[in-house]
Order: sequence, then structure tokens, then C-alpha cells
Amino acid sequence: MKFISLGSGSSGNCYLLQSGGTSILLDAGISTRTLKKHLKDLGMSLEDDVSAVFVTHDHADHIKAVGNIACECGKTIYATRLVHEGIACNRCLKIDVPNNRMAFVEKGVTLEYGNFRITPFDVPHDSRDCVGYVVEADGVRFCLITDIGHVTETIQEQVGLANYLVLEANHDVNMLLMGKYSAFLKERISSDKGHLSNEQAARLLAEYATPQLRHVWLCHLSEENNHPVLARKTAEAVLRQHGIIPGVDFELDVLKRKSPSEFYTLS
Repeated sequence: MKFISLGSGSSGNCYLLQSGGTSILLDAGISTRTLKKHLKDLGMSLEDDVSAVFVTHDHADHIKAVGNIACECGKTIYATRLVHEGIACNRCLKIDVPNNRMAFVEKGVTLEYGNFRITPFDVPHDSRDCVGYVVEADGVRFCLITDIGHVTETIQEQVGLANYLVLEANHDVNMLLMGKYSAFLKERISSDKGHLSNEQAARLLAEYATPQLRHVWLCHLSEENNHPVLARKTAEAVLRQHGIIPGVDFELDVLKRKSPSEFYTLS
């Protein structure tokens, strides 16, 4: 399996997984033009090389391109029924996803797609519905958990089972509290259906990661209320307090907001 982040943050989220000739996107929250450019730089095209899109939830920074991808490129958009309802109501889409390009996933039910086994699971967030995804192929287990209001038993379990993990570390609490956001927005972000802070993400890793975890990517960093260096340092400090050494016990990286990561081989 191969993995690359094409964008991660409130400006747009999009991740690509590839295995056995099948490539899928997890979320498509960047513009279609940007997505096509990034794929071209990889020697790929949206039309010929991407098979489908699996959506976590219906917020604009996760679905911006799904209408174009469905209509212009003929790709199927997979999401829960409630997420599809939310997508249909979201005014950020200039082109709606047609019925014949909608496919439905159910939480806890595994879907066989190409070389992948894909299982959505419940994630608490203030969208109409929200899921994380476990994607299994080539003997490895990849997990995406983003836009998390609070840590649930299901999330704890998925962290404990993962070989490779993309995990939200959205904000630094002090930056959020002292920043320019309105009181309403600050409360929304820090609520139990908002976003995970750096420290919360780090504690989740410290308490539930197992020796089978090989690589963690911190994702969905806020441009206003976080910084990549701060997110990494916070995670490293909490992990070291629990006797876990990043770079030794598992690799730890922070995904860029507006540019692709390297193309990782997951083995």
C-alpha cells in the first residue's frame, strides 16, 4: 500500500491510498484544479487513475471537489446516507453529486473495494454524520481519524489496532483561547463535537498505541490556532512522559496544510 496527503487542514483535506492498481481518495476537500495538478505531478490523473472517493463527513473542507469528481470524471462517491444528505445540502458544492454516483457505507460494515477492505467507524463531530476509515491491504492496517470532538472507546480501539495512523491534532489550547476567534467559535472547536487538541491527540497515542504502530501523521492543523513545530513538540513531550520515543517506537510526522507530503510505502 502507498499513501500520500494532498492537503490537510481547514483549507482542504484529501488523502490518497494506492494498492494493487486501485487508487482511492479519502475526502476531496481541495479544489479540483489543485487536485489534478498534484496528481499530474505524481504522474497520475484524476480521470484515469483514481477509482472512487470515500468521504468522512459533509463539511466543505472535506467535500469541495466531490461534485466535479462525480460528474466530470464519473467517479463514485462513498459516504454514509446521512453524510450524503449533508453533501446535498452544502452550498459549497457548485455541482451536486448525481444519484447514480452515490454509494453508501455503513459504520462497522466492511466493504471490499479493489485490493482494499474498507471499514468506516463512528467519530463524534458537529456535522450531520462523521466517520473515520480503516483501510486494509497488503497485510497492513491504515487508519484515518480526523475531526474528533472527543475520544471514544471505538477510537481508542482503532488506534490500538493501527499499523499506520493519520490523526487529528487541530489546535493548541492556549493559542485557541488567546486567539481572535469569537467566543462561539472557540467553544465549538473545544466542545465534545469539535476538534482534538495537540495534547489530546498525544495522550490518545500515549495511552493506546501498541508496538504494531509504525507511523503516525498528525493532520488537520489549524492555521490560526496551531503550528507544525508546536504540534510535534507537544506530541513528543507527552509521548516521552509515557516512555515512548518518536523515531524509535514509531515514526511521527506532521502533514502540510496546502502541499503534498512525500509518497509513503506502507509495509
